[in-house]
Amino acid sequence: MLAVLALAWFVTVRQSVLFVIGIGMGGLLAGARFGFTTGWRRLIEARDASGVFAQIALLAVAAAISIPLLAKFPGDLAAALGPPSISLLIGAFVFGITMQIADGCGSGTLYKAGLGIPLNMGVLPLFALGSFLGSVHLHGWLSLGAIAPVSLVRDWGAGGALALTFAGLAVFGLAAWVWSRKGGAAASSPWNRKLLLAGVGLALLAVANLVVAGQPWGVVYGFGLWAAKVAMAAGVFDPAANAFWSQAGNLRTLDQSVFLDVTSITNIGIMAGALWIAARKPSSGKPLTGRQWAAVLVAGFLLGYSSRLAFGCNVGAMVSGISTGSLHGWIWVVLAFAGSLIGVRLRRRLGV
Repeated sequence: MLAVLALAWFVTVRQSVLFVIGIGMGGLLAGARFGFTTGWRRLIEARDASGVFAQIALLAVAAAISIPLLAKFPGDLAAALGPPSISLLIGAFVFGITMQIADGCGSGTLYKAGLGIPLNMGVLPLFALGSFLGSVHLHGWLSLGAIAPVSLVRDWGAGGALALTFAGLAVFGLAAWVWSRKGGAAASSPWNRKLLLAGVGLALLAVANLVVAGQPWGVVYGFGLWAAKVAMAAGVFDPAANAFWSQAGNLRTLDQSVFLDVTSITNIGIMAGALWIAARKPSSGKPLTGRQWAAVLVAGFLLGYSSRLAFGCNVGAMVSGISTGSLHGWIWVVLAFAGSLIGVRLRRRLGV
């Protein structure tokens, strides 16, 4: 409560509200153990579609509210648009592999670090470093081939964007259901009440983030910003010489307090919400060998690097991209799931 009041008094009321939204996100993620990575892994390994169905519910509710809002207030609210590109294809695929080895996407790493799980606490700084270096190299990756971002809301209107989005979610839901029964497996019910309620709650908080911040929920940008500030303070990075960080908005963010960045403040809130859950129900991770730690930390670095190339993680690209009508979000899901098929096998071989 004191932190909320301090942000309202010393920073802005908007940042204080976003911090509260982040706390709610962290509480739901940690309390329900709502993991995007885990949901995909459970589907692949155990034919359990409940986590994926909860994610589809999240996307459906968020899109049903966000897309009409974006159509009605195009000058005030921004969609999470990313350009279809070579960097997107490679980044999403690598992200899918490494998130399984590192046991978490962007939001998963945050809330598990907030729970005090050593593995994710170790991954977080390398995730940030990777995200920063990915942003530094992004211009070169985009030069390999990219087209302008495709907005379903702009091109099809609210009605058309919603119809296409729900059709895509229906296809994904059907694919998950078929996969869960692959080989005649006697799969468990795809409806998990706790996960579904958490998914709907996260959708409503994502919409609240869009309205309050004027932009969709994101995670990766905050990580890269933190590392960029450290690099600047150490005198090893000149943002003016970099194509990404020399952009006016990014330069302004670098010059400001981290508490004024909308992505950073929700990231901090997510960790605070998870910490609150940890105080009620402590968590611990399985001890890892040196070889396993090395694999996880390398995966954490690649997780950050690839997420910047892919214009987001499961939150920034999948949740925010799809729910705000960006084509890149759909491309991201297909490539990231393909990568997860490999990542799950590598994780099993490493015994993580």
